[in-house]
Amino acid sequence: MLFRRLTAALTVAAVALTGCATRQPAPSPTTPAAADFPVEVSVPGGSTGLKLEKRPERIISLNPSSTEVLYAVGAGKQVVAVDDQSTFPAEAPKTTLSGFKPNLEAIANQKPDLVLASNDIDNLVAGLGQLKIQVLLVPPAKTLDETFAQVSAVGKATGHAAAGEALAQRMRADIDKIVGETRKAVSSSGKPMSYYHELDNSLYSVSSKTFVGHVYSRFGLVNIADEADKSNSGYPQLSAEYLVKANPDLIFLADTKCCGQNAQTVAARPGWQTVTAVKNNGVIALDDDIASRWGPRVVDLVRTVSSAVSAAAAK
Repeated sequence: MLFRRLTAALTVAAVALTGCATRQPAPSPTTPAAADFPVEVSVPGGSTGLKLEKRPERIISLNPSSTEVLYAVGAGKQVVAVDDQSTFPAEAPKTTLSGFKPNLEAIANQKPDLVLASNDIDNLVAGLGQLKIQVLLVPPAKTLDETFAQVSAVGKATGHAAAGEALAQRMRADIDKIVGETRKAVSSSGKPMSYYHELDNSLYSVSSKTFVGHVYSRFGLVNIADEADKSNSGYPQLSAEYLVKANPDLIFLADTKCCGQNAQTVAARPGWQTVTAVKNNGVIALDDDIASRWGPRVVDLVRTVSSAVSAAAAK
C-alpha cells in the first residue's frame, strides 16, 4: 500500500472505466525534418530551456504518462526502452528500468540520446549529463492546462511538434465539449453533488489540489476529502466513519486492479449501505493505471466522470 500511495503521489493520482474505451488519440500526420532542429524545450515545473541539437532517435521513458504521450504524438518508433510501470501502449518496450530508483548504468546501456523522467530523483539529470545524455523533466501535471503543455513540449522535443500541438488542442476541445454536454452536477435535493475518489482500500483519497481533483472540479463536484486534508498533502487517509458521515453522491474506485474493489465489495463494507452512492448505484469502477496518469487518456477519465454525473443527475 505504501508503494501504491507513493506511486499515486508521484504520478498525481488522477481513470476507465466502466463502459469506456481506453483509446489513445491518434497523432496528426507529420513528417519530422532535420530542419526542425535545434529546438529549445521547456515544460511547466520541469525542464527549462533544454536545447536539443538534433532529433532524438533513441528515447527512454521513465514514467508511464510520458510513455503514453510519446506514442500519442507519433514518436513510438524512436522509443527504445520504457520503465517497469509503463503498461500502455502494449507495444512499448517495457524493461526493468525504474523511475523511482534510476540506475544510471542500466539507462546508459540502452545508449539513449534523450531520457524522459518525472523528477530529478538521485540527481538523475547531473548523473546522465556526465554521460552526455540529455534529460527532459516532465513532472506530474497539476492541471489539465499543464497536461496540454506537456504534450506539446514532448512533441517538440521529439521532432513531432505539429502532432503534439494538434493532440493538445484536440484533447482540450474534447474535454471542453464533454464537460459542456454533461448534466449539471446537482443532486435531487438541489445541492452540488459530492464525490469520493478511492486510491486504495485503506481509504486513502485525493483532495481538490491534485490533478485528478482538478478534473473532477471541472464538473462542479464537491470533494469530501478536502476537509480531511489537514496536512495539505493532497492525499489524506479517511476513516470509514468520516466517509459514511460525509455521504458522497458518487464513489470512484481507482483500486480495482490492486485491491479488487468494485461496487459489490464497497456495498459489503460495514455501514456503507446507507451511503447515497451505494444506494443509488453511484459506485464507479476505474482502471487503476488511467486513474494515476495525466497523459492523453485523461479524456477517458473526463468522459467516464461525465457519464457518472449525468446518470446521477437524472435520478
